[in-house]
Amino acid sequence: MKKSHIFVLVVIAAAVGIIISTMSDASTYSTFTIARQQAAAGNPAKVHVVGTLPRDADKRPIGLEYDPVANPNYFAFTMVDTLHVAQRVVYRNPKPQDLDKSEQVVIVGAMKDGVFEADQILTKCPSKYVEKDLGKTGPPATAMNN
Repeated sequence: MKKSHIFVLVVIAAAVGIIISTMSDASTYSTFTIARQQAAAGNPAKVHVVGTLPRDADKRPIGLEYDPVANPNYFAFTMVDTLHVAQRVVYRNPKPQDLDKSEQVVIVGAMKDGVFEADQILTKCPSKYVEKDLGKTGPPATAMNN
């Protein structure tokens, strides 16, 4: 074989290896019920759970537990998934800054001992654009006039 053929085969093998290694770390969107079932079956795979924070009458999130003086790397909260199942979540890092304002929360992690241990918290904050404000900057864009 020529050296160029060997080089091409090595590059292809490396690409296949990279693709396989990234697929093993990929997780899917799930619910707390599925995360509990996976944990009970001994499956340590990480899942993404989408949900919201329960709020009081004044729209403030309830159930947040964070004391940066006592332990800045412990944040616990309750989250409700898309099937309306509430679950206690523990995040062993500082509390994300805009979690209180978020419309939706995505957590990545797995169930451990009846608690969802989150490795990541992703928030979707409310849009800074409100529908009633959209038309105030000028007329809407239109197609070219003939």
